[in-house]
Amino acid sequence: MTASLPPPFADPLTDCLVLVAAWLVIGVAGLAAPRSVRYAGRALFALGALVGIALAAAAALSLLGGVTQTRILPIGLPDLPFHLRLDALSSVFLVLLGASAAGVSLFSAGYFRESDGMAPGLLCLQYHLFLASMALVLLADDAYAFMVGWELMALSSYFLVTTQHRIPEIRSAGFLYLVMAHVGALAILLAFGILQGGSWQFTFDAMRAAHLSHAWAAAAFLLAMLGFGAKAGLVPLHVWLPEAHPAAPSPVSALLSGVMLKTAVYGMLRVTFDLLGHPAWWWGLVPLAAGLLTALYGVVFAAVQTDMKRLLAYSSIENVGLLFTGFGLSVVFFGVGMPALAALALLATLYHSLSHAAMKSLLFLGTGSVLHATGQRNLGRLGGLIHRMPWVAALTLVGALALAGLPPLNGFVSEWLLLQSFLFADRIPRSFVNLLIPLGAAVVALCAALAGYVMVKFYGVIFLGQPRESSLAQAHDCGLLERLGLGWLALLCLALGLAPVQVVSALAPVTRQLVGSAVPQPAASWWLLAPVPGRAVSYAPLVLLLAGAAVILLTMLLVRLFYHRRVRRARPWDCGFGEVTPRMQDTAEGFGQPIRNIFQSFFAIERELPTPFDAAPRYRIAISDRMWRGLYQPISGWVRRLADAAAILQRGRIATYLLYGFATLVVLLAVVLAT
Repeated sequence: MTASLPPPFADPLTDCLVLVAAWLVIGVAGLAAPRSVRYAGRALFALGALVGIALAAAAALSLLGGVTQTRILPIGLPDLPFHLRLDALSSVFLVLLGASAAGVSLFSAGYFRESDGMAPGLLCLQYHLFLASMALVLLADDAYAFMVGWELMALSSYFLVTTQHRIPEIRSAGFLYLVMAHVGALAILLAFGILQGGSWQFTFDAMRAAHLSHAWAAAAFLLAMLGFGAKAGLVPLHVWLPEAHPAAPSPVSALLSGVMLKTAVYGMLRVTFDLLGHPAWWWGLVPLAAGLLTALYGVVFAAVQTDMKRLLAYSSIENVGLLFTGFGLSVVFFGVGMPALAALALLATLYHSLSHAAMKSLLFLGTGSVLHATGQRNLGRLGGLIHRMPWVAALTLVGALALAGLPPLNGFVSEWLLLQSFLFADRIPRSFVNLLIPLGAAVVALCAALAGYVMVKFYGVIFLGQPRESSLAQAHDCGLLERLGLGWLALLCLALGLAPVQVVSALAPVTRQLVGSAVPQPAASWWLLAPVPGRAVSYAPLVLLLAGAAVILLTMLLVRLFYHRRVRRARPWDCGFGEVTPRMQDTAEGFGQPIRNIFQSFFAIERELPTPFDAAPRYRIAISDRMWRGLYQPISGWVRRLADAAAILQRGRIATYLLYGFATLVVLLAVVLAT
């Protein structure tokens, strides 16, 4: 099968390994001149972007060529070498990693400064180690290599999150992220322990051949849900995500949200459809319910945020919920013996993974440019930046429209495919399930509508209207390298939106590998996406784009020909009153007030209200997460009390420690004699 590939990519697994090693070399090279912004922060990051493009190309050719390769590397521990595998599933996520990393790295080459809290060379090392560790997770074919990559990914991303480590809030956010990452890693390790089936073989091939009872298989699935759900940010394991994303530099936030969260989706797909092989249909109800709750929870919290990076972080929680919703639906369909519909739901999950990687990376990078130009993250102190930052405004608009789910961009395609999957839930041969699951379509539609609402708030408050602070007059547009990075990601959003038929065909090997079926496409319809044969359901993005462009041009022409002399120009939104000031604009708090009132049971709200006797009246509202207060704060208190109780054992006297050792030996001897 490899003979059909072009000569430079005749051995795609070797090519991928060489490129991953190149990322490591670039990272280590940053230590040669750690204080040089021009060398480590410009040249090396730009070189890393080229490696990302090459990795995406190699993985794409492997996917299209139907290549499956395995290899054993002579590294690791004695009798525990690294087993690697490149197949359709790992290839599509490597494409996601390489393409996203190319845009983020190119942007980073023009973004990072010497004063960003960490030496540029050390930042370069941590950054490229993060990329290489994610690639190792995607290529691993045994539990040992997977967990090594997983831990390297967690540790390198922790140091990136805490780049500004001198700020206490950032150190606290990094610690929370690290704790949740290791809780998830422990659950994944236990899941792999069950999947071994009692043997001492750590390879995925041994796990595929293991014969687990139904109860043990379900336990492995639930542990994997816990572990990968903690990394993805599923509710109620999401608390680290809105803290870590605002704390990290914007390019790091882009990688965390756009790429790292997808490794959790990859892990669930690998464990469920590949290692377990035959999931029970009811397993899918768990990620389906968790995904719908997470999507609604995330988008509601995003609607009331006033920090632009925290808003995008909660939006990532919403999109993770949609990904797990599609995954859960595919498990249900596959478990009841409907592989074609399982392929459709799985296709929606994969497509949304690619789409979200492009559009959320683009938005986080756009906020990074705004942050560098203004020094502000608070939406209430921004506004009118479309005049000062036209490049950033135009390219960020592509990401905002895509995340709002508007055609012909990529966000619409993936959500449309997910809704098509829900429409077939009435065919599930479980009466109570096919009555309840269609309600999920209503939740998905509600989340899509609220996502559009959030993006109107995000883009409108930042870029439209009048500047809310006089200092915004000093804002400047981003540099050339930053524009290229933003442009690359915007181009990916447009390509995924305009060529869905080609993307669906490229993803077919993945659905065949996992569920044994693919979404058929008519051979002649290169422009028309018709995912459901026999149903009058189709989508033609090019036709929609051309029709929309024709309507706009015709309208402009008619206005110019017949109404031009009657046009009177006036300032927009002033209702005929000329003395409009920035204080008269809708604020971020006011924009989110209707959502806050409707979904107030979601929030823990603290209000500070003025009284008639206040010399300086003040109104303040603070919104926090009920789950943090109701779940994590009590757990933190219990852990602290247990730690204080355990500290009694540490008296610092050698006689006490000897007594503990003697008592332990006596107990063990008694147990041995008793048995």
